[in-house]
Amino acid sequence: MAFNRKEPKELPEEKVVEINAQMEGSLTFADPVNLKIHGRYTGKLDTRGTLTIGPTAQVEANIVGDNVIVAGKVKGNCTAKKMLVLMPTAVLHGDISTPKLNIVEGAIFQGHCHMLEDILSIDDLAQYLEIDIPAIIELATTGKIPAIREGENWKFERAQIDVWAASGRVKS
Repeated sequence: MAFNRKEPKELPEEKVVEINAQMEGSLTFADPVNLKIHGRYTGKLDTRGTLTIGPTAQVEANIVGDNVIVAGKVKGNCTAKKMLVLMPTAVLHGDISTPKLNIVEGAIFQGHCHMLEDILSIDDLAQYLEIDIPAIIELATTGKIPAIREGENWKFERAQIDVWAASGRVKS
């Protein structure tokens, strides 16, 4: 008897950018990267993927990123779209906005914190639920899945999707 075996998916090669020097300016990444800052940076950071600010880093910048890990010193506002982690050596002076926050004992944070709702796009939801996009559109337009319509786009709050999925109403 033969068994169908799924071949493992090829993982994309990780793009790593490390800054070990003093830099000033604006860095913007359209594609996900693993950006690691170990030196001094002044300016603006707009990243996709994971931004790690090492324990010896000194950053004066407003930061926007998917996942942000701070172990050094940051002066500026930080928006992490997925998660923000403040390691024990972190010192952050500025306001933060994120759906998930982990402040490890020893970290210093001075500012305001705004916990964002974890909002998924239709592409994110398709991957999260492993359902194809046309099926999600059908569920959303018929009101069978909790969704928010903004013009032509659909948005989905992860907490509501989790409750909906746990109720057993997931049918594609």
